[in-house]
Order: sequence, then C-alpha cells, then structure tokens
Amino acid sequence: MKNVIVAVITVVCLAITFSACEKKSEELPTASLQEIFPLALGKTWIYKLDSIVPAAFGTSLLTKTYHAKDSVVSAFSDNQGRLSFIIRRYIRDTAGLKPWSFGTTITATATDKWVEYVENNMRYIKVSLPVREGYSWYGHAFIDTRNNNYTYLDKLNGWDYTWQNVNEQYRLLNKTYDSTAVIAQNDETTPPGPFDPNNFKQRTFGKEVYAKGIGMIYKDFLYWTWQTTPPPAKYQDDSYGIRLSLISYK
Repeated sequence: MKNVIVAVITVVCLAITFSACEKKSEELPTASLQEIFPLALGKTWIYKLDSIVPAAFGTSLLTKTYHAKDSVVSAFSDNQGRLSFIIRRYIRDTAGLKPWSFGTTITATATDKWVEYVENNMRYIKVSLPVREGYSWYGHAFIDTRNNNYTYLDKLNGWDYTWQNVNEQYRLLNKTYDSTAVIAQNDETTPPGPFDPNNFKQRTFGKEVYAKGIGMIYKDFLYWTWQTTPPPAKYQDDSYGIRLSLISYK
C-alpha cells in the first residue's frame, strides 16, 4: 500500500510539473503592456508600407510601396486622467529621395489592461493582457459599426482578437525576432472557396505581430469586394489593404 501511495504522489507531482511547464511555454513573460507595446517620447518605428488599392476601372488590385515612420512626439492626460501619447505617421518614397511628409495622427493610451489606439477617428483595443495563447478580446468594442462614412465597418462586427504563436520567433525581412506573439484579428471569405471572376466575392483579413521590447513589427489588413452587378465586374472603390513590415526602431 505504501508503494502505491508513493506512486500516486509521484504521478500527481509529475502532472503538476508538466502542467506548469506547458503554461509557461504558452505565455509571453511580460511584466506590463509597456514591454509588448512600448510608449515613450522619442520612440520611432520605420516600416515598409505596402498600400493595396484597386487599379483603374477596378480590374485588379495594385500594391504601391512606401516607407512609413511612426514617431511618439508628445504626451498628455486624457479626459479620464490617463497618460496618452501622440504618434505621428510620416510617409516617403522607398528610395528616400524626398523628405518625409505628414500622413496622420494616432493617439495611444495604455490602461492597466489594454492599449487603446485611435486612428482615423476609430478607437481600437490594440493589445490586451494577458499575452497568453488563445486569450481573446473584442478589439472593436468602441467602434460604431453603423457609421456610414466607412462602408466596410459592418464587416468589423464579431472580430475577436486572439493571441496566437505566443513566445515564438518570427521571421520578417530577413531578420528573426525572438519572443513574439501574433494577434489573429479576422480571416473571412464570403462565399468560401476559390475566386471566380464571374461571381461575387468579399474578403476581410486582419493580423498583427508584436515583439517584446519593440512593439508592432508587422501588420496585415485587407478588405475587398469583387462586385459583378452591375457589369462590368470589378473591385469596389472602397477596397483597400495595408501591410506594415518593420525595418528599424529606436
């Protein structure tokens, strides 16, 4: 009987040990949001920016490539007394022959749970704790999807942002980043199946990748509608995509 009890205790201990190891491997060891989404005056990220837009007459989708620079330029307290940061995005040609031109202003506010990110007058919950495999949140909780200024907004309903591939390496532009995590935002094709130019098709996709101590290293957002009526068939004018790939940061 004594041997049986010892064996049972050993099995239980091993199970607890394996469970603890498994949990550790599924979490990015972050002490705070500051490590996964660093916010401080002077922080700068430079990206390769691929802008995807319909070609003339909507016959295809074109990719135009630029460089984008996101710079944290100032800080302030919002109406709730929370520390917020102003990020300005600048754009220029990939050869760097022309100076940076102003693109847009972004506001980022870190709470004790998540980072709120206001871009184009829409407030996203960009990242949320804990950074754990499978943990999800409604990233568009603050967005009014009935706003007719953006025809794609109804497609943002039900986007559950989910952490995936937590604490894994990520290869991007011939560089490998350690301790990264992917936010799977959405991946939907309506109707499902391969593209057929004779039939209606709509595609929405969203994904972001964050590296510990760096912030966002990759973003891929795509929304397009292939419309067959009235003829001729074409991509709708509001179809677009944006892809950001980190080149450098400081």
